[in-house]
Amino acid sequence: MLSDEQLKKIQGFHFKTRRLASDLFAGQYESAFKGQGLEFTEVREYQPGDDVRTIDWNVSARFGHPYVKVFHEERELTVMLLLDVSGSQLFGTKHKFKREVLAEVAGMLAFLAIRTNDKVGAILFSSKVEQYIPPKKGAAHVWRLIKEIFTFEPDDLGTSIKGVLDYLNRVVKRHAIVFLISDCLDADFDTPLAIAAQKHELTVIRISDPSENDLPDAGLTYLRDPETNQVVLMNFRNKKLREKWRSHQIAQHAYLNGLLNRTGVDLVEVETNGSVSEPLIRLFEKRRVRR
Repeated sequence: MLSDEQLKKIQGFHFKTRRLASDLFAGQYESAFKGQGLEFTEVREYQPGDDVRTIDWNVSARFGHPYVKVFHEERELTVMLLLDVSGSQLFGTKHKFKREVLAEVAGMLAFLAIRTNDKVGAILFSSKVEQYIPPKKGAAHVWRLIKEIFTFEPDDLGTSIKGVLDYLNRVVKRHAIVFLISDCLDADFDTPLAIAAQKHELTVIRISDPSENDLPDAGLTYLRDPETNQVVLMNFRNKKLREKWRSHQIAQHAYLNGLLNRTGVDLVEVETNGSVSEPLIRLFEKRRVRR
């Protein structure tokens, strides 16, 4: 049972993301992701400029002048959201926690999907698949997704991107539009990502916090790992420690960027102190131009 405070927060978020999806992305999502083929709908008289390859010669012969076949794109798509609910999503030093940004991104994508009559589903994951929400249509389904994102408490706090991609590749048989939304603090998921990229239209949305790149010169500080709950005392005045952390972050980003470049997967960067809508607009425009 949701508390009144939780319900009010989720309702406010629901209305906000629905409005943003309607106001900012009208037509952009639809033009960025194509349907699966063309469906014949009717014939009409030939007009100057029509593609002669669409002329229906049988109908044209019957009526004595040219008619062309008219096709419509088979629009209905399946959108799958792979949502990281691990412990690291409860981190944020700026305006929002990563989990809140993840919810905002997922909410926008879900509303965009149902606006074009697409189905949307989700896989919530930590070090294992926590919950599978089958793809469906409709605003009530999006409400359920948003509620789950805000209130779901995972059994485990770790992260396994390999695990969720393996699950996706087993469970989702037909071609889908897939968004992996995570801080991507993981490695060794090359093979399942490459398989997913071949079967589906995959986009990785990496959520980060600016303070993760560099440790502050803050002296002795206790740190708790949100995924293991381990607490350690570290001396942040140690320059070698800060340099080692920075090198680790650079290496982790290089691993992901290299993997996505090799597999042709788009990367969208979203920060806890930045806009959510602008990176998505750039993605849709990039895909529209590429089409």
